[in-house]
Amino acid sequence: MKNLIQQLETLRDDMMRIERRHLAATGGPHVNYADSQRNLLHYLVLRSHDLRPLQRELAELGLSSMGRMESHVLASIDAVLNALHSLEGASLRPALHESQHENFESGARLLELHSRDLLGPHTPRRIVRIMVTLPSETQNDYTLIHSLLQQGMDVARINCAHDGPAVWERMIRHIRRAEKTQGRACRILMDLGGPKLRTGPIEAGPAVVKVGPKRNAFGTVVHPARIWITSSKKPIHPPADTDALLPVTPAWISRLNRGDRIYFTDARGASRDMTVIDTTGEGCWAEISRTAYVTPGISLARHHSKLDKDKTTVGNFAGAPGYIDLAIGDTLILTKQLQPGHRATRDRSGALLNPARIGCTLPEIFKDVQTGERVWFDDGKIGGTIEKVELDRIFIRITQASVEGEKLRSDKGINLPDSALKLPALTKKDLDDLEFVAAHADMVGLSFAQSSTDVEMLLERLHQFGRNDLGIILKIETRRGFEQLPSMLLAGMKTASLGVMIARGDLAVECGFERMAEVQEEILWLCEAAHCPVIWATQVLENLAKAGIPSRAEITDAAMGHRAEAVMLNKGPHILRAVQTLDDILQRMETHQLKKQSMMRELSLARSFTENLPGPKRVSVESPACA
Repeated sequence: MKNLIQQLETLRDDMMRIERRHLAATGGPHVNYADSQRNLLHYLVLRSHDLRPLQRELAELGLSSMGRMESHVLASIDAVLNALHSLEGASLRPALHESQHENFESGARLLELHSRDLLGPHTPRRIVRIMVTLPSETQNDYTLIHSLLQQGMDVARINCAHDGPAVWERMIRHIRRAEKTQGRACRILMDLGGPKLRTGPIEAGPAVVKVGPKRNAFGTVVHPARIWITSSKKPIHPPADTDALLPVTPAWISRLNRGDRIYFTDARGASRDMTVIDTTGEGCWAEISRTAYVTPGISLARHHSKLDKDKTTVGNFAGAPGYIDLAIGDTLILTKQLQPGHRATRDRSGALLNPARIGCTLPEIFKDVQTGERVWFDDGKIGGTIEKVELDRIFIRITQASVEGEKLRSDKGINLPDSALKLPALTKKDLDDLEFVAAHADMVGLSFAQSSTDVEMLLERLHQFGRNDLGIILKIETRRGFEQLPSMLLAGMKTASLGVMIARGDLAVECGFERMAEVQEEILWLCEAAHCPVIWATQVLENLAKAGIPSRAEITDAAMGHRAEAVMLNKGPHILRAVQTLDDILQRMETHQLKKQSMMRELSLARSFTENLPGPKRVSVESPACA
């Protein structure tokens, strides 16, 4: 017993010492976060030790094992010390009365207060807010925004990496109009784009389009291919379900009628024909029931006519987007120049002549990377190790790819989890966008936040715009950002309203997919200790939003999101249904669990079982609130 008391008192003394030292070095936080800063410092001191042996000893005595102490560290320590002193028959030492700033309820109250200030008040039916990323189309679609708000959207997210001020302003106007119509508030988060490290352009493939019908298992045509024939002078692009677009002279299109047959010889020398099924003022639709390969310059003839007016040639069109084939063991050269990349070239025997190469959008990283460090492309689909770094080239050996190999395309993300990149979180574009954000948004998202300096830079710029009240969201997307989260939280507490987004896409690539569950837990614990609201983001109900049918795994993932203060959905054709489903999941989960604490709601299956047992009926036990 004495040993336990001594351990806890030593921990408590360390907590108070670190608190005083930090305040002396940095000064006080914003008044909103005075108690939160203290609690976070206490928690960091506590978690710098392995508490498992101590927890086991306390549990054997029937005392709290401190497993749910994140929001009220000092109160938990004092309560356990008080219980131990009582078991010893001693009175509470005066030192334990040193600070009475917090109790078991104060942390939860502060978290709810900070969540309300940042994300707005929660709805009567659920505490966790729903955030939705708005697609660009909502600039012209007030109905969708109105419906999203009606179905349960609490926060609208605008991604500043896309579109521009004119589009953002129209989106915001629709949001404010929907708020007034429904008498319901909706906060606006504008995410700054941040430094985007991505692959550069790649040489386009050959200008050839393959069109062919859909066939069943027996090879029978069940649906012919649809071809859109449009003017080569002013092409009109058709819907996404078109199999091919062929540009030709407008005069030739004007002579086409429904039912006309168009004959041609394709790029392989095969004779083919297609039938016009509809004509419009912008072009015409044709169908083909046999596979054809079409290139610019191929001659098309209306019927079998030999008249020049009934003939035309297919105009120029772009080749298919290029890609680079990569397999385990291949070499890829990353270059500073953004000239179009290309595949590896080989001689007739298959021997390598030149490795594949591709540019990157941020050449600044070349001075920060070293041999032996890992590189990931395209959300972790392709991985490699840096073998050599030159002034303008990085040689990468591919170590991770599927058995069949992978295709690397342009504009795909590059992650360097082992490299100490000295990239500022605020780019020139971000600084330009920030003026609009400060004037229109309720919150600003700091993308790729990696250090307290990044946070301080944002706060300084917001101060220049007179927006010290603007909510700040730290987006944790890199391993370094995760490792620096404590210092960034303490720096962010200089402002009035602070939150954290767990951007699980890049974070999983940076930290390793196998560590993702552990990492997101640690972020949740730290933020609860800081009384800082968390946004659970990336691929939540992704299949449902995009395809209309959820996977079983993503339903479980969405249910885990109830431990955060907000859950973010990305755009998709079925986003309204995704909002409805998430709303239902969150309402159900909140009756069962609050953060790490299980809520002992009556279970219908338990009631049914006990009521059907033979003998006297069970005794009813009412909670204090219901008594």
